[in-house]
Amino acid sequence: MKQQQGALLDIPDHYINQVTFDLLGMNAPIIERSLLDKNTIHYTLTFKCQDEVRQDDWQLNVFPSFQPNFHWSPHLTPTDRHIIDQHCFRSPALIVHDNQLLLVLIPDLNILSEGNAVRWYMDLNAEHNYLTLGMSNAQVTDHVLFERAPGAVYPPGQVKVGFYLMTFEHESMMLNPWRPVLDFLWSNWGGSLFHQGAPMIGPLEHYVEHTYQWAFDYWKASVWQEFELAGKKVGAPAFIVDITQSPNYPGIPSEREERSIWNQAWFSSLRSAQGLYRYGKNVGDGDLVRRARMTMELALSAPQSDGIFPTVIGTQMEKLTIDGQLVNRSKGWDSYYWGNSNRNPIDPWGSLEDAPYHILDMSWTTLLMLRWYEELEQDDRLLTYATAYAERLLSLQTEKGYFPAWLNKQTLAPYDILTESPETSLSITFLLKLYEINKSPQYYEAALRAMSIVLEDIVPSGRWEDFETYWSCCSYGRIDLIGHKVKRNNMYKQCNFSMFWTAEALMQCYKVTQDVNYLKVGERCMDELLMTQASWQPPFIYVETLGGFGVMNCDGEWNDARQSLFAELIIQYGVELDQTEYIERGLAALRASFVMMYCPENDKTKEQWEKAHPFFNEQDYGFMMENYGHGGEASADGLGMGTFTIYDWGNGAAAEAYSRIKAHYGEDFLRSFGVNL
Repeated sequence: MKQQQGALLDIPDHYINQVTFDLLGMNAPIIERSLLDKNTIHYTLTFKCQDEVRQDDWQLNVFPSFQPNFHWSPHLTPTDRHIIDQHCFRSPALIVHDNQLLLVLIPDLNILSEGNAVRWYMDLNAEHNYLTLGMSNAQVTDHVLFERAPGAVYPPGQVKVGFYLMTFEHESMMLNPWRPVLDFLWSNWGGSLFHQGAPMIGPLEHYVEHTYQWAFDYWKASVWQEFELAGKKVGAPAFIVDITQSPNYPGIPSEREERSIWNQAWFSSLRSAQGLYRYGKNVGDGDLVRRARMTMELALSAPQSDGIFPTVIGTQMEKLTIDGQLVNRSKGWDSYYWGNSNRNPIDPWGSLEDAPYHILDMSWTTLLMLRWYEELEQDDRLLTYATAYAERLLSLQTEKGYFPAWLNKQTLAPYDILTESPETSLSITFLLKLYEINKSPQYYEAALRAMSIVLEDIVPSGRWEDFETYWSCCSYGRIDLIGHKVKRNNMYKQCNFSMFWTAEALMQCYKVTQDVNYLKVGERCMDELLMTQASWQPPFIYVETLGGFGVMNCDGEWNDARQSLFAELIIQYGVELDQTEYIERGLAALRASFVMMYCPENDKTKEQWEKAHPFFNEQDYGFMMENYGHGGEASADGLGMGTFTIYDWGNGAAAEAYSRIKAHYGEDFLRSFGVNL
């Protein structure tokens, strides 16, 4: 049975037509409301149940009086069966607006923090124009969507649900509808937690020490790869190792994927090497500096053809039977080949050796070469290599201004997929960095032309589609959704990587041109990105979460390794805009970059690791999964913990971020915001 709006007073009629809500069993709620400010009303519905209630679904629905042309929610719900389970409540809100009115619903995180017998959820139905806050059991379907599940049971006693409704009419709110939500979440939850030291971790230097001891001592036999190419000693940590390669694993080790080293948008050995170089220089460890330089030599060894180059080097693999168990083993670096990322649409998760060239990966690698050249060592080979690629990149720019995504391995012709995407933004940043170094105008002109089309086509509609959106582990929509919105939500399937690249490109445009319009739009992109960051500490997530990031609106990660990449740009926006919230969020992201590490400084995480993998001990300190709760589920008994470490998208990347931010901003800056070095 549903009740109507009658008891919910103080809602402006021109915003909301009606609010309906279910009884819980036969119990009607006691409704309390308070006006927090001229834009925000808080509501609490309290049910007092004398007996146990079995009810599969309870929901409250808000029907706007206007027809929105913009919709945002943290997760996709493509059918009426789907819901946004509380597992996705990182910065939870439902947002709609037309050209004049903005309406926001935010769940009451204080009530949710007290614990609940039945899980909360949200939903956003753009086709029938309503916003939902509900309670139901949930089940994971696909990777990762959520559907209602039967069996919800409410014990006798009090059941409380609360939420906030925010309304705005100012035009600036339509230009950036996420800003008031982020401010509200940080003001009420995130900021106070940050000032208390959240996410609660130890001194950052300790994690860097754990990282390098793990990679170059405890797990050295599996992690560090050193070999000779064309008479040069090269080396880098392996792309991926898993728990079976632990020195403490009681069984037979087996390699999870091809033994390889990557310079890809996620897994970048050249990026991690910059952190190793800085740390080695700071502590006077010549061996670490030597290893970092070997990784730089490896990147420069990738053979260029008319500027184009491979970004992965791998070894041939074989299947062996050992003690009756089939295991995966490398044939060694004598069997090496050059290739590219297999996270691509041509042959998803197929052969590295046959994979197409990826413009994104090449632009990222050459950008890192320029940063090494500018900040660490002025080795002219880095500049020469990057310039050769830049010349070829310019020839690939389309008439509209985009850079394509993938090139055929044999012909170097662009594939006709994701040819107009925000992956272009990373190439903008690369070209403007090269322009800063050599002042060649063609790079400046090409970059700004590309930025113009991204601002016209991508940013207003939120078309944040990139390789990870469809060709990572989440394949939902891969066949029929590319370039199309999910109609029920009026949203694209979105990945926050594209938001980051675009916010970064806009910051670079602003730095080069001093045009504040780039900074303003960059702030919008940054805020959309920050809606995927955890702004609180949920009781149903069993590790520290504040500052950690999810990935996309169709996946389940918390504390994803990308936060170490995002952290400095968030701080940079905070400094440029004189916005303390951004600086705190960036530093929270930096802290969160180390939360998933197995080590004594992380009490909660260590407990979860040992529940998941009881054989872990001191020789595994430094092991760090790239995220938590990836499959959309978590529990106190270790569910949500992973089985592998990617040095370049985990501990090595986090160590690099810390060393870089410390080098750029200084220890005094970090300490002034309470960062424990």
